[in-house]
Amino acid sequence: HISGMDIFARGLISAEHILKNTKYTELRKERYASFDGGKGAEFEKGGLTLEDLNIYARQNGEPKQISGRQELFEQIIANAY
Repeated sequence: HISGMDIFARGLISAEHILKNTKYTELRKERYASFDGGKGAEFEKGGLTLEDLNIYARQNGEPKQISGRQELFEQIIANAY
């Protein structure tokens, strides 16, 4: 259906706008930086199980809490193009 294709095209235009004209990519990289090294990277590569992470968490305690800036991500997407 042509209207379905129009919606698909609008989604692609919005995605392009988000990736080229906002800080979305940079913010996403910062948000998931813990997966770039240490136990996060090891887990992402399949080198750790959830049980391994459970043991690590019990030995090291709670991580420092930082904002995931969820509302900012939502606004970037909601206001696209």
